[in-house]
Amino acid sequence: MSADLKADYAARMEASTRRLLDQLAAANVRATFYVVGEIARTHPRLVRDVHAAGHEVGSHSFDHRRVHRFSPEEFREDLRASKDALEQATGAPVYGFRAPTFSVMKETAWAIDALAECGFEYDSSVFPVRHDRYGVPDAPRGPFVAVGKERELLELPPLTYRLAGFNLPVAGGGYFRLFPLAFMKAGLRQAARGTSPQVGMLYFHPWEFDPTQPRLPLKWLSRWRTYVGVGRTTTRLGRLLAAFPFRRAIDAVRDIRAGGVALPRYRLGA
Repeated sequence: MSADLKADYAARMEASTRRLLDQLAAANVRATFYVVGEIARTHPRLVRDVHAAGHEVGSHSFDHRRVHRFSPEEFREDLRASKDALEQATGAPVYGFRAPTFSVMKETAWAIDALAECGFEYDSSVFPVRHDRYGVPDAPRGPFVAVGKERELLELPPLTYRLAGFNLPVAGGGYFRLFPLAFMKAGLRQAARGTSPQVGMLYFHPWEFDPTQPRLPLKWLSRWRTYVGVGRTTTRLGRLLAAFPFRRAIDAVRDIRAGGVALPRYRLGA
């Protein structure tokens, strides 16, 4: 990618993020922003403004590499660099982590120990679905304790909709842009009917709210996954914000701990 194109994408990322901040403010909703550490270095004012608006700032790694690309020690270094960059920008602690491409899986179960060792209070990377690139299909669908080799961590899995014995991924991203909005709403209602604690974790990316962005030269499947439905995301998000109450992930974590509910335990690794 050329330097000019990188600069254009950076400018578009900031503009899209600020439009999201405005939309959330209009709906009086505070959310969690999982931010790549490099963004805190290159756009510290944007990250400060996210925090100043009352949103939680969590880590999305330092440079958006999947967990599979690290050794355990390299991953710890990445976590520390990301956490430090975000905390320097906001002046506030970072509590949560979301792995790029939900890459905390059975093969990378050691990530749970690394996250706990680096001071994270919760993770939201274990997607209980079948997918060609990620997923732990038999993981619990609601909040649970992810057990690593030596440590454990509270896990807030992305939202799924249980249908005909399968977990349908409806949490956001391409699923939000492709599926009828009724699936996401059904998943949220299903989560609300479940046993306490009731958490429906959704996710969105700033670029998904930028329909005029330049298209990257991707293979057809990746191109379709990336750009399908980007023209209707702002309207869809508005409908969700009007229909359901939302809060920051850290607020859900605090409520879970205050409630003293015994969560299911799930060992990721052997």
